[in-house]
Amino acid sequence: MATIKIKQIGSPIRRTKDQRATLIGLGLNKMHRVSELEDSPEVRGMIRKVQHMVSVEG
Repeated sequence: MATIKIKQIGSPIRRTKDQRATLIGLGLNKMHRVSELEDSPEVRGMIRKVQHMVSVEG
């Protein structure tokens, strides 16, 4: 399967609990951390929910 790299570029401070939980679900919880996950509709939906705090690298 194809993979996708996600980098956290925004802080979860003063964000809602569900957005923080989404970051943890993506394997991110600290600034500038990179996670490589399968490219699936579920992961795409999680990225869309926190799109203001992450960047997709590939």
